[in-house]
Amino acid sequence: MNNHEKFMRAAIKLSIENVESGNGGPFGAVIVKDGKIVATGQNQVTTSNDPTAHAEVTAIRNACKELGTFQLDDCDLYTSCEPCPMCLGAIYWARPKRVFYANTKKDAAEINFDDDFIYKELELEDYTKRSIPFEQILRDEALEAFQKWQTSELKEEY
Repeated sequence: MNNHEKFMRAAIKLSIENVESGNGGPFGAVIVKDGKIVATGQNQVTTSNDPTAHAEVTAIRNACKELGTFQLDDCDLYTSCEPCPMCLGAIYWARPKRVFYANTKKDAAEINFDDDFIYKELELEDYTKRSIPFEQILRDEALEAFQKWQTSELKEEY
């Protein structure tokens, strides 16, 4: 067994344990650095009442805390299922070296975890046509924070 399979089996085991314990959806993730698991995550949406508590996001939060950083340079993420759009965003912001996944988004859709509607919503150019309408207000006032960011000597780029 190679290391990739070992780490993926750890993510899959977390997903199975999560279902068996009744603690959340069938998703697990591990983050590996230098050949060692530095953090894990399981879906905790229903137990934490947090719609962002997907396995990948939970693992990213745990890894960043453990490593004392907001980016996962030189880390690999193993997840039991192809990431949803939210998790994809979190993964790209965290910047791991690689992502490995087991189940596909189609597999997830077959058990009623279907994210396709989100992809379709993102493609809508008229935000008022989204199922949750978006309306822009007070842009000129909000730009002040962006202008201050551009000139701030306190900022840490990410």
